[in-house]
Amino acid sequence: MTATTTQPAPPRATGSRTAAIAVASVLAALSLASGALGAVSLWADSQRDDQGYFSTGTHRYTASTSALTTEDIDVDADVPGWVAGDDDIYGKLRLRVSSHDGAPVFAGIARTADVERYLSGVARTEVSDIETSPFHADYADHDGTLRPAAPSSQGIWAAATEGAGSRTLDWDVQEGRWSVVVMNPDGSRGVDADVKAGVSIGFLAPLGWSLLAGAGLLLVGAAGVGYAGLRRR
Repeated sequence: MTATTTQPAPPRATGSRTAAIAVASVLAALSLASGALGAVSLWADSQRDDQGYFSTGTHRYTASTSALTTEDIDVDADVPGWVAGDDDIYGKLRLRVSSHDGAPVFAGIARTADVERYLSGVARTEVSDIETSPFHADYADHDGTLRPAAPSSQGIWAAATEGAGSRTLDWDVQEGRWSVVVMNPDGSRGVDADVKAGVSIGFLAPLGWSLLAGAGLLLVGAAGVGYAGLRRR
């Protein structure tokens, strides 16, 4: 007579249990990412100055031509209105400008197409690749023979300032393609200006807290799904 040994059936992991653990892992990873982004947003918001701006130092820009212009600034950020508020989606730009020798100076911002029409045929210098620490900027001269009309006589500016001493330009950033222009008020050649730039981004704090709240909800969801999956038999 042959004795037989009966082996106990191995436990079987159900498909629903495996899926629950996988879902919990994904939710936990999303929670970690959302929490990290929220913390970074709140940290960045804390770096603003006492007027609420992220500002550069004051740097000197010079040109032998009639105008200093920035390269095309393309504003197109997909920030939902519920995060930033419909009137503050793109933030605010502030420029503090003064002539290096104390003479009057003009600074303005306008749509790039309007600036190009205004300065068509005028010698100008485009500033690009600006680095602030340490300061460095690339200059590209564009030839021209015409003397421009006084910049203040043009109706193209979304924001502008003119005069002696330190001048402040404030602009509520709008969608589109824009250029900053610094000139002598009479359009003459030889621009020498000290410029400090700042930007205020109002949605960083609401975005940070929203991401942290989302991270908490995802973590709770991950814990719930994981617990439900582990207790399944």
